[in-house]
Amino acid sequence: MASSARPAILLVDDEPHSISAMKMALEDEFDILTATGADQASVILEEEWVQVIFCDQRMPGRSGVEFLTEVRERWPETVRIVITGYTDTQAMVAAINDAGIHQFLTKPWHPEQLLAAARNAARMFQLSRENERMALEMRFLNTTTESRLEKRRRALREGMGFETILRTPNSAMNQIVDLARQYASFDVPVLIRGEAGTGKAQLARAMHYSSLRSDKPFYELNIAGMPEELVMTELFGAKRGVLPGGVAKIGLAQKADRGTLYLSGLETASASLQLQLLRVLGEGVITPLGGHETISTNLRLISGAAGDLRQAVADGRFRADLYFAISVGELALPPLRARRGDVALLAQSILGETAAAHGKGVRGFDGAALEFLENYDWPGNLRELSNEVTRMLIFAQENVLGADVISRHILQSPPSEEGADRAAEEVMTAEGTLKDRVELIEMRILRETLTRNRWNKSRAAAELGLSRVGLRAKLDRYGIHDPSAVQEEED
Repeated sequence: MASSARPAILLVDDEPHSISAMKMALEDEFDILTATGADQASVILEEEWVQVIFCDQRMPGRSGVEFLTEVRERWPETVRIVITGYTDTQAMVAAINDAGIHQFLTKPWHPEQLLAAARNAARMFQLSRENERMALEMRFLNTTTESRLEKRRRALREGMGFETILRTPNSAMNQIVDLARQYASFDVPVLIRGEAGTGKAQLARAMHYSSLRSDKPFYELNIAGMPEELVMTELFGAKRGVLPGGVAKIGLAQKADRGTLYLSGLETASASLQLQLLRVLGEGVITPLGGHETISTNLRLISGAAGDLRQAVADGRFRADLYFAISVGELALPPLRARRGDVALLAQSILGETAAAHGKGVRGFDGAALEFLENYDWPGNLRELSNEVTRMLIFAQENVLGADVISRHILQSPPSEEGADRAAEEVMTAEGTLKDRVELIEMRILRETLTRNRWNKSRAAAELGLSRVGLRAKLDRYGIHDPSAVQEEED
């Protein structure tokens, strides 16, 4: 905890003069919150980060011990102190067992006695947090506590580890995953670069569930396109009175304490947000909107960026010190067009999940459909592939999806080792004679129309306004053949 941060103490008593007296004794060293009953106190605990509670035993409704028993279940770290005018030993023992009471204070109390109890309780809370931090370090040092095999099994049970990143044995993703495994075991910030839709969030989640923080929360936020004030509120929270409705908000940076925060769209971060993130990484503290106190947080930051942050640093749009702070580890995800062979595997997986979600029974894709999907360059990456598979499932009439249900712009894309040249506009601006460029467009249209009509030449000729003889002549000229017929001849 930062030295400038003051512990928050909640005073719960149905007598206003008692609350005033306690507040006067403690407010010089602590941030004071007050409640006149258990219900009001529960609302405060939902919204504020409270470290110590002083609670009167005899109150209307629930007693102090009954309330603190609930606090023990929901907020076990908060130190609980009861103030009572009675000294029944049997009741004290029951309170210790049920509510985990740290200390009893009897009425009338002295201000110095109350202040000493508050100091000790705040210190106890801090020592408890330190103990958890040391336990985290011990998990790293003591590898015998959990075998590698058990960690792998747990990641599989979670369904969020590296096993969820589908790829073939020769995939370009294999090297990236190997590097990510290395970074996952070290508690350092990591920057993941890649085009939109390449799976950056999935990789960040896999790294979290393979790290020493795997039993703590994982949060993610995409700030691209978000207003700066909304980003600040979501990340760092806001004090009561700042937001409409007069409610306080706990930010993701505080919620992710001892866990992982994945922040994508970092190339769009404003100058003030960059400064706040640098403070989080350098000092481990945040300041909610509308507040002046600092709150400590021990999060692991994994950043995602679609643009080139090095170039942004060179252009003066991104802080150099923040770039080096977030990129202790750096991973560059390849686009889908560079993952030859992975598209078929990914499409099959997406189809299985989508078909199950919509209750439509299908077995997979035929060979021609997979060939078209593999040869397209997927500028929208995994999101575009998922959308295309969903559309194919919707229009499929058989339990094996054929090329006839693939979108026309994909069918018109010729095969290419570097990915498909999908846009007709590129042909318009390409080099070559008018005749060559027109023939290239004509060849694409012929191939797409025949595929969509399942190579029924009569229907294709009628749609194109050609005779069967004219269509056959064009197919022979361009060397276009029904792939299923070619396969039958080879078989």
